[in-house]
Amino acid sequence: MTALFMRHRHFLPYRRRALAWSQGHVLELGAGAGDNLPLYPHAVTRVTAVEPSGWLLDRVRERGSALGRAVTPLQAGAESIPLPDASVDTVVSTWTLCSVGDLAASLVEARRVLRPGGRFLFVEHGLGPTPGLQRWQHRLDPVWSRLAGGCHLNRAMDQAVRESGLRLEGLETGFFPSGPRWLTYMYEGVARAQD
Repeated sequence: MTALFMRHRHFLPYRRRALAWSQGHVLELGAGAGDNLPLYPHAVTRVTAVEPSGWLLDRVRERGSALGRAVTPLQAGAESIPLPDASVDTVVSTWTLCSVGDLAASLVEARRVLRPGGRFLFVEHGLGPTPGLQRWQHRLDPVWSRLAGGCHLNRAMDQAVRESGLRLEGLETGFFPSGPRWLTYMYEGVARAQD
């Protein structure tokens, strides 16, 4: 059900904008069923897909093969990425950080595996811009996260990225074109690993 929802046509422009900046060896956090794979530009030489679900990794493997794209699937969580330090050029996260068990640890891992100057590209939903909306998100979060596979409504993604030691270079925020406001406040960002 979630995989079908994530294929909604309104998500495509977000994915395209984020992935346009990717290059070299890409590490994709929470690769899901591989929806990003057809959108990577030619500057991407290979993709390492991190995903805790073995079933979804099988889908990523099949999709990569069908596209003729070099994909290495890794069954792991974002909190503990089995790659060496400074080993990737780009880390991508599209609607993944809302559901990781430990947001801070996941972002520190993203920073660790990035080469100096490498990019962290993200599109996430999270904490809204107004106190009234934030109150609703905090109230709804415990129930929502149980119903939606650990997805959290109230994570301030820009703050979390800054606190990880990544340098935020660009950020766009705003509401998704459809859906309830407590679920649809989007963060689109580019951050860099420090040189």
